[in-house]
Amino acid sequence: MRMRKSTGALGAGALIASLFNAAPASAQESVASFYKGKNITLLVGSTPGGGYDTYARMLQRHMSRHMPGNPGVIVSNMPGAGSNIAANYIYNVAPKDGTSIGALYGGAPLEPLIGQTPVQHDPAKTQYIGSANNDVYVCVARKDASVASFEELFQKELLVGAGTASSTSDFPAVLNAALGTKFKLVLGYPGSREIALAVDKKEVWGACGFAWPSVAVTNSGWFGAPDSSMRVLAQTHAQGHAELNKLGVPNAMSFAKTEEQRAMLELFFSQQVFGRPYVVSPDVPKERVEALRKAFMDTLKDPELLADAKKANLEVDPVSGEEVARLVAKVYAAPKNIVDKIKKALSSY
Repeated sequence: MRMRKSTGALGAGALIASLFNAAPASAQESVASFYKGKNITLLVGSTPGGGYDTYARMLQRHMSRHMPGNPGVIVSNMPGAGSNIAANYIYNVAPKDGTSIGALYGGAPLEPLIGQTPVQHDPAKTQYIGSANNDVYVCVARKDASVASFEELFQKELLVGAGTASSTSDFPAVLNAALGTKFKLVLGYPGSREIALAVDKKEVWGACGFAWPSVAVTNSGWFGAPDSSMRVLAQTHAQGHAELNKLGVPNAMSFAKTEEQRAMLELFFSQQVFGRPYVVSPDVPKERVEALRKAFMDTLKDPELLADAKKANLEVDPVSGEEVARLVAKVYAAPKNIVDKIKKALSSY
């Protein structure tokens, strides 16, 4: 005998299904309602005109149409302390409703772990929207400098411009400690743009800790042409950049002679995977964080943005917010002896 289906069960099932289907739509409508008519501020933790600022302004031009509610997007700059001033502001002071996003140096999430600068932000609690690029950092020198190759840095000193608690001070300091190179840091430059001007004026003879995708664009006359003024001494990245690998630019990792040296470099270089992190306060509601993460990735895959990036010779290789959070957690689980050696290196300048 055929059993009759319970209309009550069917009704309950249909109701449950409708609730599950309605929940995401309701959350999206709530997010759209919140953002409609508002502005999102991208707070760049560096000076105007540099690579981080350039990426943020490119994101600004396209992000609104990918956000629920289509809020306006504006860019503001708050340089200082390797982006940690901006990181502190986002964590403690800025609106915690999803309308303030920090665009930070890749080293900012590592500062509480290996740095010397007192900070008021906790990377373990910070919410990551994503990273605009998986950056490859480089060490560069003027062609008329006394140092013509990375190998020569083990015997000769190179005067390099550097910001305080930034990639341009941290990378040469770690290379000096781990490998025994002879970078001599001239500190006090507020950003990469100012360091580049100092190099052009021969105040210093090079720099280490510039992101190749941006320095190759913002200082395009430095490289490539026969009359260009600069050479790339080395890459500071676990895998290196395809273009630079093809040109035979050495990777600093290849100069590690011990497991300890390699472990130090691997830990420190890992920050480049989240080289251009975008962050919000821990208190931003989950549904807005999810909307921001989706909009961030959608924007960086937008054909119009990619066309802009191509015109400007900017690389776009986004890393999701979820992946950035996992990588930060992995770095914070590194062996203490390796962390301590990097901290000692970063306290040397």
